[in-house]
Amino acid sequence: MTWERMQELMWPATWETLGMVGIAGLATLVIGLPLGLLLVLTDKGGLLQNVAVNRVLGVIVNVGRSIPFIILIVAVIPFTKLFTGTSLGWQAATVPLAIGAIPFFARLVETALREVDGGLIEALKAMGAGTGAIVRKTLLPESLPSLVSAVTTTLIALIGYSTMAGVVGGGGLGDLAVRYGYQRFETAFMWVIVAELVIIVTVLQLLGDLTARRLSRRGDYRSPLSLFRPRKAAKAAPRAEKTEAVEEDLVSSP
Repeated sequence: MTWERMQELMWPATWETLGMVGIAGLATLVIGLPLGLLLVLTDKGGLLQNVAVNRVLGVIVNVGRSIPFIILIVAVIPFTKLFTGTSLGWQAATVPLAIGAIPFFARLVETALREVDGGLIEALKAMGAGTGAIVRKTLLPESLPSLVSAVTTTLIALIGYSTMAGVVGGGGLGDLAVRYGYQRFETAFMWVIVAELVIIVTVLQLLGDLTARRLSRRGDYRSPLSLFRPRKAAKAAPRAEKTEAVEEDLVSSP
């Protein structure tokens, strides 16, 4: 196979892979973040302690994580057809991709939120801060670097899932690797696809690591624009200063 023919096939497949990963990643973020937050808030000693709800959510997440993705694709075909009207193509593949990634991401979110200093949360509760204020002004901002790393890990996992979706007609680079690299014995083409996937994953990981490092060096995570401000030499503020800053926010909030 010539290089021109490879390019002709790879460009559409690359956009299909990026499209299914992007849409599934967005759905995972929208659903998985609140789910992970609820796992923390409803746990024993949490701000919204409810052991029964926590156990139900935990079972749902554990079951979702335990199903191999290749089996999940086949198992949710009826739901995929109901949602997209077809079980083939990259648009249809976004459904099992999101279903498989949501419980995975929810556990990563739970782990990230549990890293937040419990003493800071207790101090805010003592000042009369409500659950919503603690979540918005402390729990999420303080765990933001870890959450960015969780998003990066999930997107990379989705890229791997997307290649498996190609085995059952999901489109993208995985579909090319199966149809040409395996079925037509185009070994060189298959290795080109592997190299492209490695490049995509490496770039994504570097961007995620860079973003997480820059956020972790900030003492103030309250504004997303702080990521683009010039870096300061001062270290992150200690717990007392952070509590003081959040207290000012609470007082100024309507």
